[in-house]
Amino acid sequence: MFDPSAAGSRFPACQFHSLTGWWCPGCGLTRGFHQLLNGNVAAAVGHNMFVPFVLVAAVLGWASWLRTSWGRSGLHVPPCITRVATIGMPVLLAVYGVLRNLPVSPFSSLAP
Repeated sequence: MFDPSAAGSRFPACQFHSLTGWWCPGCGLTRGFHQLLNGNVAAAVGHNMFVPFVLVAAVLGWASWLRTSWGRSGLHVPPCITRVATIGMPVLLAVYGVLRNLPVSPFSSLAP
């Protein structure tokens, strides 16, 4: 099994980070999921705090797709949650992207 944290790994580097030197909101997701699949939840969240949210979204998306492929209706998301997610998630990702690049002590731990 290939470790994305290892030097010389086969996984591509984040293009945003390679070009700018800043961490994007998605930096660390691959390493985080690698840690999560190996049972290390704390290290997974340490790489990127959105790992649990991306996992839940992927599972719910897969479950909805599976239901529709069986001829049933997809999972229903209440409009209030859709509205909050449509506005809140991009704002939260932008704030997270800015905070993880600040060199100030409490926020430097957000960098992968």
